Amino acid sequence: MSKLLLTVALVAVAALSTRAQTPPPGVVASEFIFETAPFPSCHASTIVETSAGLVAAWFGGTAERNPDVGIWVSRRANGAWSAPVEVANGVQTPQLRHPTWNPVLFQPKTGPLMLFYKVGPSPSTWWGMVTTSTDNGQTWAAPRRLADGILGPIKNKPVQLENGDLLAGSSTESTGWQVHFERSADNGATWTATAALNDGQEIGAIQPSILFHRDGRLQAIGRTRNGKLFETWSSDQGKTWSALALTSVPNPSAGIDAITLRDGRQLLVYNNTATGRSPLNIAISADGKQWEPALVLEDTAGQEFSYPAVIQTRDGLVHVTYTWHRTRIKHVVIDPAKLAPRLLH
Repeated sequence: MSKLLLTVALVAVAALSTRAQTPPPGVVASEFIFETAPFPSCHASTIVETSAGLVAAWFGGTAERNPDVGIWVSRRANGAWSAPVEVANGVQTPQLRHPTWNPVLFQPKTGPLMLFYKVGPSPSTWWGMVTTSTDNGQTWAAPRRLADGILGPIKNKPVQLENGDLLAGSSTESTGWQVHFERSADNGATWTATAALNDGQEIGAIQPSILFHRDGRLQAIGRTRNGKLFETWSSDQGKTWSALALTSVPNPSAGIDAITLRDGRQLLVYNNTATGRSPLNIAISADGKQWEPALVLEDTAGQEFSYPAVIQTRDGLVHVTYTWHRTRIKHVVIDPAKLAPRLLH
């Protein structure tokens, strides 16, 4: 190869490398919450903003469903995440330990930071637990078991309504996949639950995320076994809900999360595929019905990028955490103002 051709080739390679490393429009930062950890496998992250900064949690151990799986927490301060610390596990007696599952962090307008999670041999037999922190996730109170029939938010964060009620999307897997909602009027001290919205057969659905609409309605969307996300709507602040219906958004029976942005748009993080858990995408909607592609977070065939959690912080930025290859938790910061309309069509 001549020197001229070699130079041209090297310049082309350098240009491709630069483009590959350039974050897509809207991405402000991307990082792993930890590089090494005391556990080989992790999944089901959750993230929250406190007065002292971000807190994230997930379950980690040798593998999902194994008894050594516990709930781990990391806090972001001074520009870095703290080393993961196990804050809850499924130890019942010196001879019996169950796995833990699906932590959910939530900071109500008043009161301590909440951490919900599940304990039990399987999703069909687990029960709900909650612990609280009065110092923004540095230390945690003794966990307590939720009342019979109450599981807490099953994967995605609750919302707080204008009247102060906490509303959580929940679901069961004991007699098919069935969605219900749980409500607390006393800041999480006690809860009531709706009946199941579906029979678990025609549409098998779990893990709702709750969205707010300008006309006062609530919308919930989530995971199904039917190849598409489900949706349901409420006109009375979550007391009653419409029958579950399938949307046009693909779902490979994988967890999603969604939020209502402060500008009124809806933002969804999901696997944009009918099979597998890659790619992982963000979509935007003005009405909760028509979802438009806005950003690709990950896209490597045959790999797993899954179970996202999403929040919008006080500064307007969007934070997404998700499972990366079942070995680490990734944290991506997005400026939603840069998810411009030209990207949506």
